[in-house]
Amino acid sequence: MSKISTSLRLLKTRWAALVHDVIMIPVAWMLAYWIRYKIGEYPDHLLERALDLLPLVVLIQGSTFIYFGLYRGIWRFASLPDLSRIVRAVVVSTAMAAVVIFFLTRLEYVPRSVFIIDAIVLILLLGGTRLSYRLIKDHSLAKEAAERVLVVGAGSAGEGLVRDLLRMRPAVYAPVAFVDDDPAKQGQEIHGIRVVSNIESISSVAGQWDADLIMLALPSASSDQMRRIVEICEMSGLPFRTLPKLQSLVSGKVSINEIREVQIEDLLGRAPVMLDRTEIVNRLKDKTVLVTGGGGSIGSELCRQISKVDIQRLIVLDQSEYNLYSIEKELQQSLPDLQLSCELGDVCDLAGLEYLFKTYQPDVVFHAAAYKHVPMLEDKIRVAVRNNVIGSWNVASLADKYNCSDFVMVSTDKAVNPGNIMGATKRVAEIICQTMDERSTTRFITTRFGNVLGSAGSVVPLFRKQIQKGGPVTVTDKNISRYFMTISEACRLILQTTVMGNGGEIFVLDMGEPVKVLYLAEQMIRLSGKIPGEDIKIEFTGLRPGEKLHEELFHSDEDLTDTSHEKVMLAMSRKTDWPTLVKSMGEFQQAVDEFNMKELKKLICKLVPEMTQQHVSKKVEGDNAA
Repeated sequence: MSKISTSLRLLKTRWAALVHDVIMIPVAWMLAYWIRYKIGEYPDHLLERALDLLPLVVLIQGSTFIYFGLYRGIWRFASLPDLSRIVRAVVVSTAMAAVVIFFLTRLEYVPRSVFIIDAIVLILLLGGTRLSYRLIKDHSLAKEAAERVLVVGAGSAGEGLVRDLLRMRPAVYAPVAFVDDDPAKQGQEIHGIRVVSNIESISSVAGQWDADLIMLALPSASSDQMRRIVEICEMSGLPFRTLPKLQSLVSGKVSINEIREVQIEDLLGRAPVMLDRTEIVNRLKDKTVLVTGGGGSIGSELCRQISKVDIQRLIVLDQSEYNLYSIEKELQQSLPDLQLSCELGDVCDLAGLEYLFKTYQPDVVFHAAAYKHVPMLEDKIRVAVRNNVIGSWNVASLADKYNCSDFVMVSTDKAVNPGNIMGATKRVAEIICQTMDERSTTRFITTRFGNVLGSAGSVVPLFRKQIQKGGPVTVTDKNISRYFMTISEACRLILQTTVMGNGGEIFVLDMGEPVKVLYLAEQMIRLSGKIPGEDIKIEFTGLRPGEKLHEELFHSDEDLTDTSHEKVMLAMSRKTDWPTLVKSMGEFQQAVDEFNMKELKKLICKLVPEMTQQHVSKKVEGDNAA
């Protein structure tokens, strides 16, 4: 029944439009005569001839209008294509009428200019009525419970956003004004919406225009600019939304569907990293690539970026069944032609690893598998060594044995002057790569960086959960700071290091300035629409076992130098001789098998002398005694 009623309404609408146009034909025809004679009375014999020819003109023009499909469109959504169709229909119909009348009357008592004037008037009448109807309807619908929107940014993104807002039906948002810092844009109008002031005036403009919501159309804004704008928006007391960063708008177009809440990554991320993509493609093209820990935060993003290169096969290894399943489904859906092998396994399972290397013969290995939770690993030294040290040794040894061209290990800033078990085990893994490189044809490269925003186990997901529960948000110390970067940026720089250096290097990724975790917590609370300390409490819990107040990206003894990429630096760390490393690996394995925590502690301190006795959790002694 609903389909029938809809069809009936549409039929009535089309008949109404046809009746309107048929009425406009004689109006235009008679106006053409009137205008021809300078808007005055014209001779009776001309009026008589005009009325005689009117039925013919109505028949010809009305039939042409139907032929050109003037009644397929809906007046409510009249647009440029409809106007173009009207112009074509009027021009053709007027020309046909002129030809027919010429053959019938030889244009006796019919001024030739009447046809030109008739066409112009008829276009104005048909198009003007439709446009007026749409404007009236748009204006009335905009008043129906639509949120009044202040748009920040009058560039191409702002223009596209407002265009989408005005097209939405029903009208959910009604743009009322722009603000933009470009003086040349102020005072101009975009789709009828005026650029009224600069960004500093957001609060006053929002009040003046009675705005309900602020939308940020600044996809190319830097994080510093975003922080400034967000602070100004917060002062207005209004909710605000944003378009994602420019690099996330893959299509290059903006849409209301892209609007989302401002995220902490928008405030702490940096400008997009420019890669030497040609070199990366050449390095990985037609290669078989293995990613260990490929279901984790870093590993899965590496898989996404590597899969966009024309590689021969991607092998994803992970010990988490769910993580492996998730990345497998995602890659299969986004890249159905990708040669993909997902292997459920453990880097500590040497036999399983050997079978994997023998089966697939990988050319390039990205080693991202690791345990990384600092407080948890402090009293779990055995599993930390087993996974981060012995697991890395297994993968690196097999990469050497099966003649892989490149081995890239993902390390951490916590490996510098390690104050915890996790950092110390990652430093041992770095030593493995450096020492292995000296005797292998495989290039062993290490990349070192700080905290990754939104990665599993990081503070950002923890703070989000605490805020959703109404607090409190827990910060260990009011002065604690960390380096942060986005997952995508970290992985882009990891890929960049594959085309840099000759092997044995530790590449340190430029993390920018460290950020206070307290600032991070306060900003996340504000972005949720709450006030720190009032709506959501912040509690200081004290530093956890193995946790440092400030992290470092390189050791004082490391010779840090620039590289060909502005975001990547080179740290030349001390090396260990091969016999000592082999002997240590055997001792690590024996201590792991015997659950000898005290020996594991000694072995770590031997290879990493900067990891002093006081850095190791006191609980290790108790665990060993037990």
